[in-house]
Amino acid sequence: MTKLARYRRIVVKVGSSLLVERGGDVRREWLDSLAADIADLAAAGADCLVVSSGAIALGRARLGLAGRKLKLEEAQAAAAIGQIGLSRAWAEVLQARSIHAAQVLLTLGDTEERRRYLNARATLTTLLSLKAVPVINENDTVATNEIRYGDNDRLAARVAAMVGADCLVLLSDVDGLYSAPPAQAKDARLIREVPQITAEIEAMAGDAGSELSRGGMRTKIEAGKIAVAAGAAMVIASGHHLNPLKRVAEGAPSTLFRPQTTPASARKAWIAGHLEPKGSLFLDAGAVKALGAGRSLLPAGVTGHSGRFQRGDTVMLLDPAGGEIGRGIVAYDAEEAAQIIGRQSKEIAAILGYTRRPALVHRDDMVLREPAKGEA
Repeated sequence: MTKLARYRRIVVKVGSSLLVERGGDVRREWLDSLAADIADLAAAGADCLVVSSGAIALGRARLGLAGRKLKLEEAQAAAAIGQIGLSRAWAEVLQARSIHAAQVLLTLGDTEERRRYLNARATLTTLLSLKAVPVINENDTVATNEIRYGDNDRLAARVAAMVGADCLVLLSDVDGLYSAPPAQAKDARLIREVPQITAEIEAMAGDAGSELSRGGMRTKIEAGKIAVAAGAAMVIASGHHLNPLKRVAEGAPSTLFRPQTTPASARKAWIAGHLEPKGSLFLDAGAVKALGAGRSLLPAGVTGHSGRFQRGDTVMLLDPAGGEIGRGIVAYDAEEAAQIIGRQSKEIAAILGYTRRPALVHRDDMVLREPAKGEA
């Protein structure tokens, strides 16, 4: 697993057609082999997350709804039935390797709305710190056509960006991206590496989804745009073999999309240039020095604030002279910040009645301005 184990955080997306037999049963031997691959990566030190389809495919078979297009309410009912079986299957194969599986159901709003995004990211990050494997799916029981992803390729890319993953693996029906749809062009060749997603690359994508999958190569290219912009490499590879991740690591046919940056750099650029500041925090000299040394901003180093910011908003970080030294995503609302600024982090729980985190702005959610020439 050497080639994949070099990545520190890996998101693996599994489609319905790989996980579920046409009769509606879980492909248990295949799933067990994938769990073995995940356990090997975890043993090598990588954090692993899974975005797994299959709930609707499992549920529709158990409800006798196979073989026809489902109405929205039928799909939601099938998802409710199937999600139980899907979660059980993942829990059993991972528990057999002493790994806890955690079910996480997301909707579009959980990755698009700031507060919900932060809550989801905090949950996933905590699960990874506890060495659990989050098994993520779109919450099809409540999602409607207007508020859904519609495919788990793009959901997996959003999850990769959310958790700062440096690799996304899309296990697919095909080996990777071909120069033309293989079913239509006999001379189609596999593209082994994509340095950049261009119009030419997009033109190569056809709509090759199966009856159990809503996705196709086009959605995988869209997922690739999200992933590489967030600093993650993306791999498209066939899942129609046992131990599919091991095969990728050993050089099986696949397509690698090169990241355009690193996850950390992508996040810093997002904070610095794409989020409008909603307020300011005024720092004392000690806090300015601490931030320059790579530390988080604690309440004790803040002398005041301005603006009506909420948790998850971007704020400007100002030095004692009022100069902007950086920006960051704040962990508390303005009303909460007013109560804890100038106080020790250990006092937060007594003041507010709860503690979200000890820092007002964590160093991972902060970007500092480069000093001008001549500045200290």
